Amino acid sequence: MPFNEINSKMVEAVVAPGQKMFSQRGAMLAYKGEVTFTPNIQGGQGGMMSMIGRRVANEATPLMTVEGNGTVMFGHGGHHIQVISLAGDTLYVEADRLLAFDGTLQQGTMFMGAQGGVMGMVRGQVTGQGLFTTTLKGHGAVAVMAHGGVVELPITPQRPVHVDPQAYVAHHGDVRNRLSTALGWRDMVGRGSGEAFQLELSGSGAVYVQASEEKL
Repeated sequence: MPFNEINSKMVEAVVAPGQKMFSQRGAMLAYKGEVTFTPNIQGGQGGMMSMIGRRVANEATPLMTVEGNGTVMFGHGGHHIQVISLAGDTLYVEADRLLAFDGTLQQGTMFMGAQGGVMGMVRGQVTGQGLFTTTLKGHGAVAVMAHGGVVELPITPQRPVHVDPQAYVAHHGDVRNRLSTALGWRDMVGRGSGEAFQLELSGSGAVYVQASEEKL
């Protein structure tokens, strides 16, 4: 179910009979046709265990199940929107960044400590991002939100990418992450202490970075 990007802050999706999609509650701006919106209390296709994982982490993002026959326009809070297409791989994204996604995608929850060990846990504490991250796997499209627009940076085995954790939006591919410390010019001029940490992503894939350090 591809998204049509109307502008940088609005997307439109076609909803066909027999198909479904999920969206963040309050993200529907307008729709045409016979479309229904139903609160989803089980956390999308991740089911009950996915919902429990996010509840434990205080990260549950209310979702709506969208079904019917028509077109729906989505946007939320004036945030910039980036559409990411998945071709069988897995997207790792903070739950509150999700605007809408295909119902064909399998949703789950991953404990960040499993990727990067103790440092993955430290990342959640230092950056304000949760210890649990939502995963979306399969073939389909995902619309994610960010501040100030998004750039996609490729990650290769020969060239890892270092990202300010506050600017991190999502990543996909066979990627490992770890938190490292670095003293740079930002620390010298008195910016926040979180600036001393960098998120290093290595392997093969891509990371999406927003043009801001502001949380949603």
